Amino acid sequence: MAVWPAWEVREHGSVTSWYAVRLDLPDGGRVDVLAVVAGGGVSIEEVRAQPPLSLGDLAALVDWIEDPLLEACGVDSGSPCEPLGAPADRYRPAWPRGAEGWRLVAEAYRAAQAEGVDPVYAVMCATGLSRRRSLELIAGARDAGFLTPGHARR
Repeated sequence: MAVWPAWEVREHGSVTSWYAVRLDLPDGGRVDVLAVVAGGGVSIEEVRAQPPLSLGDLAALVDWIEDPLLEACGVDSGSPCEPLGAPADRYRPAWPRGAEGWRLVAEAYRAAQAEGVDPVYAVMCATGLSRRRSLELIAGARDAGFLTPGHARR
């Protein structure tokens, strides 16, 4: 496994780092991953595999890369990123749809703002979803009136 830094964001005393990870498989295949390390936890932004991974392998991908990636980054592997209202689980927790889900997204977002940490990452941790999907949920919470508009409209 090879790991190299892609970019890093420092904000309010916290650091979020993106890393490119390459796994060379014994059968000659290759997996390229864009992983995010923040708060002692790892999440996956993008995966490209040749040949394609099975669903079981894709689900196990974080297990394959988490410890070596955190070790390479010098981060303690005790992850504070646990879903809200659900037991800590390595896989995506069940998330309520509609107004109840948007309300929980808004709570996680506002709590992170109050603590001075990245609110989008907090929603990612709470939902177990990607950054893109978390941003869609935040937009839905705004549209439903649970969060104030992101910018003033003219």
